[in-house]
Amino acid sequence: CHVVITDAGDRSIKVFDFFGQIKLVIGGQFSLPWGVETTPQNGVLVTDAEAGALHLLEIDFPEGVLRRTERLQAHLHQPRGVAVSWLTGAIAVLEHPRARGTGTCSTTVKVFSASMQLIGQVDAFGLSLFLSSEITASAVTFDHQGNVIVADTSSQAVLCLGKPEEFPVLKPIITQGLSHPVALTFTKENSLLVLDSAAHSIKIYKVDWG
Repeated sequence: CHVVITDAGDRSIKVFDFFGQIKLVIGGQFSLPWGVETTPQNGVLVTDAEAGALHLLEIDFPEGVLRRTERLQAHLHQPRGVAVSWLTGAIAVLEHPRARGTGTCSTTVKVFSASMQLIGQVDAFGLSLFLSSEITASAVTFDHQGNVIVADTSSQAVLCLGKPEEFPVLKPIITQGLSHPVALTFTKENSLLVLDSAAHSIKIYKVDWG
């Protein structure tokens, strides 16, 4: 019953209890903290977009104390979104590297095993082979079967990329009704929550894999 937030304003991680009270502020360790996700072991993963790093934090939530910090990856390119599969322990990271000379951002999805071995990777060019338009992934999550799911702001859609070892097996999940999807997650009841920033709303979907 805690909420963990990355605060880019003061470059910190903040932990709140469910009554909105601050339990812990972790500052001075991040250049630009961006994505945050909890692991099945109750650890906290944080991407640092400016430093190109992925960190694991071990936090004593009841006591409000940071026990340990470990840098899992140090050579990522503008990492933003991060997700953990509760089925396999795999970790997905969204990279947004800037193209040299143009200043434009592309998208790369990297998936690591629980032991941080790279097991799957696909970039915007590889994804564009399946669709007529370029994909700009703004968020990533795993479904309950271990498939990688991304929100695509370019096509205003939610796409399934398949399991990491099968990348990419592109399957559109939601193609209508979204304006600018920027975050998504599955609930324990297997409903998909999508944050649509342009519509100022959270949209709830029941995914029928049949």
